[in-house]
Parts: sequence; structure tokens; C-alpha cells
Amino acid sequence: MEERDGGFRKETVDRLLRLHFRDDKTRVNGDALRLTAELLKVFVREAAARAARQAQAEDVEKVNIEHVEKVLPQLVRN
Repeated sequence: MEERDGGFRKETVDRLLRLHFRDDKTRVNGDALRLTAELLKVFVREAAARAARQAQAEDVEKVNIEHVEKVLPQLVRN
């Protein structure tokens, strides 16, 4: 059985983190994986909520990818 934290597989979170490491030998402990998984869960939920509000503002019953694309810049700004 896959081990999951916050709805994401640990392997997925580990790979996402490793995309930003310069040294391939860098290790990530379990606490860091759990924290990152929790942050990803919050990010995804916020994106979904904002996309739903965007669809409501456009008077549309279903959220589609265009709604998500419209709100993502708000979430990834520096």
C-alpha cells in the first residue's frame, strides 16, 4: 500500500522537492515530506475554491480548466 501524507503519495512529494535540489545526494526527512504534503494540500484546496468562485462569477455551473488557469497567477506570485 502506498504511504500518503495529506492526500499525496510520499514518492510524488519527494520528487517534487528534488526538482529544486542541485545535489542529487540531498535527502529529505519524513517531517519535511509531511509538511510539504500539507502545504500542497492547502494550495490545491485554495486553487479549487478560487476556481469555483471564478466559475460562479461567470455564472457557470461547472468549474473547468480555464477557471483554474485564471486563478493560478494569483497563487504563484512572488
